Amino acid sequence: MRTTRTVPARPVPFVALTFVLTLATAGSLFLAPQPAGADPQPPTRERAAPGDRAARAPESAARRALTADATLSDAVRGYPREQTLAPDPENPADKSIKLGLTPYHAIAPKLNRLQKLGDRVSVEVAGRSAGGHRLFLVTVTAPETDRQARDQERMRALIENAPAKAAKSPHIKKSYKTPVFFNNNIHGNEWEGTDASLELIERLATANDARTKSLLARSRLYFNITANPDGRIAGTRANANGFDMNRDFVTASQPEVRVMRQIMADKQPAVMLDLHGYVNGTLIEPTTPPHGENYEYDLFLKNTYANALGMEAAVNGLGYTPAKDGVEPVQIPFRDQEEGWDDWPPIFTPQYAAFHGTVAAHTVEIPLRVNNAAYDTLPVAELRRRAAVNTDVAGAALRATLDFVAERGSSLVADQIEVFRRGAAGAAQVPVSAETVPGVPGIGPEDVYTTTFPRAYVITGGTTAAARLVDHLIANDVRVSRAGHAFRLGGRTYPKGSYVVDMRQAKRGMANVLLADGRDISDRVSVMYDISGWSLGRLWGATVESVPRGSLAGLPLRRVAEAAPAGYVAPRGDLRLRLTDPNEVAALNSLLAKGVAVRRAADGSALVPGSARAAAAVAARTYDVAFDATRLTGGSELRRVRVAAAVTPGELFALREMNFDVTPVSTAVLNAGFDWSTADVLFVSAGLRYESLSPAARTALDAFLGERGLVGRGAAGASVSSAAGLLAARAVEGNGDANGVVRVVNVGGAVTGGAPDHSFVYAPVWFTDLGPGVRVEQSYATGNPLVSGHWRPARDGSGGPADAAGQASVVSGAHAVLFGTEPLFRDHPKGEFAQVARALFTMAHAHSG
Repeated sequence: MRTTRTVPARPVPFVALTFVLTLATAGSLFLAPQPAGADPQPPTRERAAPGDRAARAPESAARRALTADATLSDAVRGYPREQTLAPDPENPADKSIKLGLTPYHAIAPKLNRLQKLGDRVSVEVAGRSAGGHRLFLVTVTAPETDRQARDQERMRALIENAPAKAAKSPHIKKSYKTPVFFNNNIHGNEWEGTDASLELIERLATANDARTKSLLARSRLYFNITANPDGRIAGTRANANGFDMNRDFVTASQPEVRVMRQIMADKQPAVMLDLHGYVNGTLIEPTTPPHGENYEYDLFLKNTYANALGMEAAVNGLGYTPAKDGVEPVQIPFRDQEEGWDDWPPIFTPQYAAFHGTVAAHTVEIPLRVNNAAYDTLPVAELRRRAAVNTDVAGAALRATLDFVAERGSSLVADQIEVFRRGAAGAAQVPVSAETVPGVPGIGPEDVYTTTFPRAYVITGGTTAAARLVDHLIANDVRVSRAGHAFRLGGRTYPKGSYVVDMRQAKRGMANVLLADGRDISDRVSVMYDISGWSLGRLWGATVESVPRGSLAGLPLRRVAEAAPAGYVAPRGDLRLRLTDPNEVAALNSLLAKGVAVRRAADGSALVPGSARAAAAVAARTYDVAFDATRLTGGSELRRVRVAAAVTPGELFALREMNFDVTPVSTAVLNAGFDWSTADVLFVSAGLRYESLSPAARTALDAFLGERGLVGRGAAGASVSSAAGLLAARAVEGNGDANGVVRVVNVGGAVTGGAPDHSFVYAPVWFTDLGPGVRVEQSYATGNPLVSGHWRPARDGSGGPADAAGQASVVSGAHAVLFGTEPLFRDHPKGEFAQVARALFTMAHAHSG
C-alpha cells in the first residue's frame, strides 16, 4: 500500500448497477479469515533483489527484450478472429497453482475452449514476454464482417485524425463501438485479475440476455489476459529481466510494455482498468494530487470518478466485511486521501493510457494479500480463500465497468473526441473545479495542474540520439515531420533534416509529457509515490528545442513514419567513434568482440583503423552510429571489458544493451568464492556490502581492486570504495526520496567528455572532503540544480538541492570512479549511459599494463 494521509470522506451518491446484478456470481468460502489488513508500502524505487543479492536476470531475457516487438496484425479483419493455440508444457512449479488459480500453461487450452462457445470471442498472440511466453489478447464483441471492421477502423481513425469532424458525425454516434481495455497481472504476483477476466469472458461468450447483447453490439472489450506471464509463473512482481513493468511506459524497454503500448495506440480505448493487489480495502482510482499537468484532466476526472463510484458500490455490494472476511470497504484516493497515491508520471498503465484518449482509467488494488511472505507462510486453505475473495472483487470491478460503458458509451466516446479536438486545435486546457467537473465533490486548488503547450518542438537531426528519440515518439503515436531544407521558426534557423513535432495534434499531451522539461513540484506536495521527473528532451542525448510560438505554415515539412538513418562511415582514412551514446558503446564492444584493434583517445573516444572499415560499416548499420574520419593518432589499446556487476535490474539491462560482457555478483556470490580472473572491473550500486564479506572474500576483492578498479554508483558504491580505501572522498547522501532531472556541469575528459548538461537522480549523492589525486568529473549546477521532479530537504533541513548545489556529482581517482547521479536508472536516461561505459573502460584499462 502506498503511503497516504487520510482526510474526511466526501459524500458518495447512490449508483444503480443493473449490469452488475445481471452478471454477479453467488457463493463464498466459509473459512475463518485470518487478519488481512493494509500492508506496508512496496518499494517504489528500483532495488536489488531481496536478500542482499544483486540482479541476476539471464542474458537471454535481455537479448529477447532488445529485439522483440509487438506482433499485432495491421490487417483489418472481421470478428471473430479464431485460432487454435498450441498448448504450453505443463509446469507443476507455476506459483498460481497453490492459490487455486489458473496456471499459465492452462490459459491457452482455456482460450481454445472459450473460442468454441460461440462467435463472440477472438484470440490473438500479441507478442512474447522477456522470458519467451506468449501474450494473449482476447477481444469480445458481437460478430463483424470484414467490411464492418473496416468501417470501425475508419471511424477510429477519424476520431484521432479529424476530431472536429468526428464530433459532428452521426454515423460515429450511432455505430462506433466503444473500445474498453482490461489489463491483468502486470505485476506477476498479483494474480487474480487474470482469473476474473477469464470468468467474465466465459459469461459474455454465452449470455443471451438483452443487456449483454446490447453491450457487445455497442462495444469492443479487449482483455490482456496476463501482461506478465514470467512473473505469474515465478510468483514475482517483475518479469524475467527483473523489471517492474508498471514503471516502464515512458521508456518501453521491455517487450511486454511495447505490446501494451501497441494495444492502446491501435485500439484507442475510452475506458481501461489495470487490475492489481493488494490494498485493503480495495483501492480504486482516481488519485490524490499531484495530477499530471498534460492531461485533459476535467474530462478524465469526470469519467474516472463516476466509474469509481460504480465499482465501489459493486465491490461493497458483494457483502464482505472486516469481521467475517477480513475485507475493508472500498477507498477512492481522490476522495479519501490527501496525498501519496498520485497520477503525476505516465509510467503507470492507466496514466499512460490517458494520453491515448482514455477518459476513464483506473488502477484497482484488490484487498487480500496472497503474495510475498503471505504466500510462503499462510495455510493453503487461507490463501485460496483470499484468492477467491480477490477474484470476486476483481470480477465486481470488471462488471461494474461494463455497466458504466453500457450506460455512458456515447458520452465516453464524445469525451475522447474532445480530448483529441483540443490537441488538434491548440485549445487551452480546462482547469478542474466544481463548475467544470460537476458531480465530483471536494475539488480544490490542490487538484489544479495545467501547462502551457509550446507551438512545436524541434529535434536536431543527423545523430543516433535524435533518431532514437524520433522513433520512440512515433512508436508512442506522436506525429513527427522532417524538414527537407533549412527553415526559420520562432526567430531561429534550423538545418535541413531537423525534425518538428507540431503541438497542434490529437496526442499533444503524449508529445509534451515525453519532451518537456517537466516541473519542480517540491513545494506542492510532501510525498510522491514514484519518480517525478523524466524528460526525454533532457535525458536522451538529442538536442531538443521548445518553440513557444510561430507559424508552421509553408515550412518544408513532411511527416515521417520513422527516423532517417544516422549510421555513417567515412569513406577514407582512420575512423573515430565518439562514445557519447549507448549505441556507440554497443558498436565499439561488437568491434572489440571481433578482434578489431581499437585505441582510445585522450578525450575518451574510440579510434578505429581504416583497415577495419568493413567491420565498421556493419556496426554502423546494426547500431545506427556514425564513424567520422579522424587524423588523431596514438592513444591506448582498448580490449573487451568483462564487468563483474552488483547492480539493479535496470542497470544490468543497460550494461547488456551496451554489449558489455557482464557477470552478476553479490555479497553471497563473493562469499561463495568468485574467480576474479574472469573480470576486468567491478561495478557496484546494490547488493554488495563490504562489511558482510568473509575474510577470504574481502582479501580477494581487495587484491582485485588494487590491481584493477571500481565503478560505484550511489551510497552502496561509495561505501565499497571507502571500505576498501580506494578514493579519498566523503559521500553525502541527500534526501532518499528525492528524484528528478538536474542540471550538471561536466569537466570533460575520458569519463564525462561530450556528456549532456542534465542528469537524473534518485536519492542523490554528492562528494566532499576530496583528497589528493581525486578528480571532479562532474558537479551539480549552482543555484537550484533541480529542473523537474521532487527534492525537499529532510526534516532536519539537510539533504536538499541547496546542499548539493556546486558539489561534485562524479569523482574519479586511480582505482575508482564514483557516481552520485543515476545514469542507468531503469534503462531510461539514454544520454547518460556512456558516462558509465567510459568509466568502466577507464578503470578496466588503468592498471592492466
